[in-house]
Amino acid sequence: MTASLDHGALMDRVYRLQRRFGFYDATRKYYLLGRDPMLAGLAPPPGGTVLEIGCGTGRNLVKAARAWPQVRFHGIDISGEMLAAAGGAVARAGLQDKVRLALADAIAFDPHRSFGGWNGHGYDRIFISYAVSMIPQWRRAMEGAAQLLSPGGELHIADFGNMAALPAWTRKAMQGWLRWYHVTPRPDLFEAAAGIAATLGGSSEALSLHRGFSWLAIIRKPLAKGAGPHP
Repeated sequence: MTASLDHGALMDRVYRLQRRFGFYDATRKYYLLGRDPMLAGLAPPPGGTVLEIGCGTGRNLVKAARAWPQVRFHGIDISGEMLAAAGGAVARAGLQDKVRLALADAIAFDPHRSFGGWNGHGYDRIFISYAVSMIPQWRRAMEGAAQLLSPGGELHIADFGNMAALPAWTRKAMQGWLRWYHVTPRPDLFEAAAGIAATLGGSSEALSLHRGFSWLAIIRKPLAKGAGPHP
């Protein structure tokens, strides 16, 4: 618990001024290039429930809620600063009846505690956008998220890749920039996703975009025998 509180405080310090002066979304659009391809691939079922872990300023939740108006959305973040920004974005978009937010740690997240009245069947889609590279216990966060999927559900992850196909000077400069913001790309992201999928009896997909700058990983949980995904 102490480690989680320390990480939440760190994220508050890192993003406090950025979110209050609008720098975060204005700058991130130039290098969080995997966000929109990830969102486009969610395709949640009508009436389903979607969770974003590490919802940040709420940009992704607003975009997804507008794209799928028949779906309910939950968002959690360990940073109170970022969650405040997300709440403002949701309110400005008029989506308070579609999107619910909670301050929570990805490692210890309990949907029943954070979202009273949650259906308990699992989430049809869960996505993590550029947060795996900032969560110290990132494998545990992915494993926990996968356990929250409904039968037939999917976990989508967008993050920085190994940038192997980029010029060496570009890769070095970008990696130095990321370290300033306590971001650590996970070179074994795809292997971790495949291992988690195997424990579920499901499958995984690995996509490399922008010459390895962006990685998308998808974990798919199998349908229960004789049953479809929960609405």
